[in-house]
Amino acid sequence: MDASQILKDKVVLVVDDEPDVLDTVADVLESCLVTKARNFETARQYLMNFTYDIVVLDIMGVDGFELLKMSVRRGFPTVMLTAYALTAEALEQSIRLGAVSFLPKEKMSELDEFLADVVLGGNKPAWESLFRKLGYLFNKRFGPDWRERNAFFKEFEASLRKGRKRTPSEGESR
Repeated sequence: MDASQILKDKVVLVVDDEPDVLDTVADVLESCLVTKARNFETARQYLMNFTYDIVVLDIMGVDGFELLKMSVRRGFPTVMLTAYALTAEALEQSIRLGAVSFLPKEKMSELDEFLADVVLGGNKPAWESLFRKLGYLFNKRFGPDWRERNAFFKEFEASLRKGRKRTPSEGESR
């Protein structure tokens, strides 16, 4: 089954301050019912008043981490889509706050495939799939040893290998 069939009629909120990004995402997700928001307040209103199968958030320009917290509280699987905040720190923050995936905007044309992974995984985090598909890009962007330099990622990847669903920060709070 291809991504468009998996995503058919899914209700998706996409938040980005750049209209061309919103239009591109809507085009890529043509089989979905896409709602677009260009700013924090509009996105907040949508998140509080409607239900979504998936939420896609930019980080910069719309206070994406604050929106991520709201989206996760509402139980919506949320994917971070970013260009300027494509850093290991932003990836870590996204994981800690409950995002299910984290994509560079340069991979926007493949967004449907990554969202299909989330849907097929029961709307659970798709980190293993993401690291398998984009590990080379993160290595190029963050440096080849970015995982080894950060205790969070070492522990997080070990938890993925063990098949646990928790993030290290969730494990620490117990």
